[in-house]
Amino acid sequence: MIKVEHLYKSFDDRMVLTDINATFENGRVNLIIGQSGSGKTVFMNNIVGLLTPDRGNIFYDDRDFVALSKRDKILLRREMGMIFQSAALFDSMSVLDNVMFPLNMFSDKSYEDRVKRAKECLARVNLAGTEGKFPKELSGGMQKRVAIARAIVLEPKYLFCDEPNSGLDPKTSIVIDELIQGITHEDNITTIVNTHDMNSVMGIGENIIFICEGKAEWQGSNLEIMDARNPRLEDFIFASDILRQVKEAHDAQG
Repeated sequence: MIKVEHLYKSFDDRMVLTDINATFENGRVNLIIGQSGSGKTVFMNNIVGLLTPDRGNIFYDDRDFVALSKRDKILLRREMGMIFQSAALFDSMSVLDNVMFPLNMFSDKSYEDRVKRAKECLARVNLAGTEGKFPKELSGGMQKRVAIARAIVLEPKYLFCDEPNSGLDPKTSIVIDELIQGITHEDNITTIVNTHDMNSVMGIGENIIFICEGKAEWQGSNLEIMDARNPRLEDFIFASDILRQVKEAHDAQG
């Protein structure tokens, strides 16, 4: 579990995050949602340590990440997996070498065991047999699955996903969502996804934090979002005509 308490972050004289409190639960898919410029990316970057908050605490289970020494922060980061918006694969490396990269950096396993673990992770994302290919030979969805395999190769306790469905068609996005959800449940990982994809919100949003103008406006599940009664959340979630009609039909039944 990751718990954020009274988090503030500013740049120069501009306050970007104000007194944010949020809980991200293990074994569930936790989403950070909000409009562009709302502060959700800054929020995630503070959680993973890419930025340092002005004030507040970030607890990884019982460890206050903000207060840790530099050495202990490095050790904690080895428990994190990251999936970047662009997949961020190394073009000059094969699929196998991309997945093995974290193992080569941080594991003392033998070469044979590193290869075995990387192949296990590729099989887990349904990419067995692609080990010798290079990223340019893969579709966008396959590249994202390689990125997932690389993110889980060190068996992380915490998994961070920045817009994992960016640039993907709706069908492929569902595949990625289901993979992330399945891995989260099976390995009891604390997964945090930064997204603006409403299909992800409604499909896998087991715990959702809505950020608006740098504040945590609402927290709940996709099952509760229809009855949230938060005007700014409703304006964001039900912006399209189709979703507004779904909301109106739900309210009429209720």
